[in-house]
Amino acid sequence: LIGDFTRPFVLPLTAGKHQDLKCITPQTLVDLISGKFRDHVEKYTIVDCRYPYEYENGHINDAVNLWTKDMVWSVFMEGRKQQPPSTTHDQEKKRDILIFHCEFSSERGPALSRFLRNKDRDDNKDNYPALHWPEVYLLHGGYKAFYEQFDQLCEPRSYLPMNQQGHEEDLRRCRAKTKSSNGEGKSGRPLTKSTSRRLALL
Repeated sequence: LIGDFTRPFVLPLTAGKHQDLKCITPQTLVDLISGKFRDHVEKYTIVDCRYPYEYENGHINDAVNLWTKDMVWSVFMEGRKQQPPSTTHDQEKKRDILIFHCEFSSERGPALSRFLRNKDRDDNKDNYPALHWPEVYLLHGGYKAFYEQFDQLCEPRSYLPMNQQGHEEDLRRCRAKTKSSNGEGKSGRPLTKSTSRRLALL
């Protein structure tokens, strides 16, 4: 069942190394993008947790680049009121789902996915098991696996590894910013190309 225990997951799941997270294959994500689940899914958001220099050198079409706790908190939790307990009507509504990933969906994607769920639980502790975001998935194999199978759905059509030679300083800056992000939305904002360019100048 999804996080608020109201109904099963709408997307088919696959086994992954993170037992607490629900994984989907790249093919399932393509099916979602192509509208196969439109009868059940109102909206979906692909959350790319890689660093800006990786994202700008190739990402899944329409994915948003949120790579710190502050950014995730600001976009998905800031200003939300406590979620009321689920009703039968809620169970019949179309879903608003999230799909997290990073390069391999090994560390950064899982960590920010867990962070969101923990914040969501804390925000709705008086109405457990209600959640703002009850249906959250992890893309198995991350961007690397998706790109290898469906590069035509990536923009630009390329893949830059996190540890790419020549980007050592980018990696250092991004890791430092990630460590300074406490997840309270103090400085988190959704990343745009202009803000990522400014980051490169820090």
